Order: sequence, then structure tokens, then C-alpha cells
Amino acid sequence: MGKLVRDKVPDLIRASGRTPHVKTLRPGQYREALHDKLREEVDELFAASTPEAVIDEAADIVEVLTAIAGDQGASFGSILDAAQRKRSERGGFGKRLWLESIQP
Repeated sequence: MGKLVRDKVPDLIRASGRTPHVKTLRPGQYREALHDKLREEVDELFAASTPEAVIDEAADIVEVLTAIAGDQGASFGSILDAAQRKRSERGGFGKRLWLESIQP
């Protein structure tokens, strides 16, 4: 069953009367687990069928991205700064543009 869980999940499991078995991951294992967790959360976002579920899953993705940034010695703010820079340089996705082809 092994998977990366939020820090308070073992406490929540204990509070329910069950016993979690956890270990602390080494840095390389943690990085790999974060990537797996991001894929898991993206899949859950794709499966979300209500606006509330979409927001909840997007929040989970933000939490994983925050951990990924932290693992690289950065902050979530640095991700937001990079996103703003890219948005300024290349735009966002608000116009819903679909590139069909490029002529030589």
C-alpha cells in the first residue's frame, strides 16, 4: 500500500483506533514519492466531477508542488513568481487557444 501521506495522517489513523506503520524517506526516495504523489493527485483532479472536488484536488496539487519546491530549497512563492514571469512573457491560457499547425 505504501504511499506518501500528509504529516497529520498517521495521527488521524491513530485517532480512529488503528495503527499506522510509517517510515521517514531518504531524500531520493522522498523526491520520487513526491513525483508519484503529483501523478496521483493529477489523476484525481481529472476524475473530479464537481467544482468543489476540482478545487479540493487542485489544493492537493498545490500542497505537493509546495513540497517539491521545498525539496529543491525554494518556496511555493518561487513557483508563483516563475508562473507570473512566464505569463508576462508568453501569456496564460485564458483565451483557450488551440494551435493546429504552423506553416513553414
